[in-house]
Amino acid sequence: MSHIIVTGANGFVGGALARRLQDSGHRLTLIDRDFDAAPAPGARQLRGSFGDPALLDAALDTPADTVFHLASMPGSLAEREYAAGYQVNLLATLALAQRLAAHKDGARRTRLVFASSVAVYGPLDADAVHEHQAPQPAISYGAHKLMTEIALADLSRRGLLDAVSLRLPGIVARPASESGHGSAFMSLVMRRLAAGEAYVCPVSAAATAWWMSLPCCVDNLLHAAAMDTAGAPPSRTWQLPVLHLSMEQVLAALAARYGDASRDLIRHQPDAAIEALFGHYPALHTPAALAAGFRHDGSAAELVRRALAEAAICS
Repeated sequence: MSHIIVTGANGFVGGALARRLQDSGHRLTLIDRDFDAAPAPGARQLRGSFGDPALLDAALDTPADTVFHLASMPGSLAEREYAAGYQVNLLATLALAQRLAAHKDGARRTRLVFASSVAVYGPLDADAVHEHQAPQPAISYGAHKLMTEIALADLSRRGLLDAVSLRLPGIVARPASESGHGSAFMSLVMRRLAAGEAYVCPVSAAATAWWMSLPCCVDNLLHAAAMDTAGAPPSRTWQLPVLHLSMEQVLAALAARYGDASRDLIRHQPDAAIEALFGHYPALHTPAALAAGFRHDGSAAELVRRALAEAAICS
């Protein structure tokens, strides 16, 4: 029986991953500052900071075979609260990686799946992005994710970890109660239309973004945990495949599901800052990630179906 650890296990992505893993037969350790429900049979919950040495002592009482590191402070919040973001998104994450590296046992290395972010790229122009796009983060969140990617690649090069970093796009549909995500509109537009509620969208209908449903994200995380990394790039980083969709395309998929009248619930009132950061994403080409087995949702209709099916479970 392998031992799997999930940090941020009470969060949006971590909670879905934990639900998928709970019947897997593995020993499951879930870490977060708090939990909304009791653990499923076979899982244990540890409350506190993933960077706390005492908590890590408890989590690693049995060496971990796989660690999914999903805990972080969201980008907009980390930008406003620099010191807290620096501590959580960089220092505590590096401390976790070093602790796992120190637990290396002979040839056995912990597979660490790290949730990085497309925020590492910074501002993008109209040209298509490829997997070897040079990162130029424009916010501290992106800078800290990039620094962590480099540190994990170095630990893997040294044979101390077996790390896989995944650059995640906008994952939908997040709970309306979540804060700190500048891209929250991507989830809110889905949830509001599904509920028959009006919504003022802070980007134009022509705004484009990179989209992925929560179930698709979990699929990719699990693939990263199981994949053969013998042929991994030196960076140990994959840009996940995405759907490159305009807000108009997403609204059309929602209207096909909830009726044309749902279009009347949306009013566009573009916020220049939000649209500049999250509404001008170009096409993204990821042939290496696709060849490695990573996937996107396939279509706008399937994105909406899967995102809202999982949203019903999370509500």
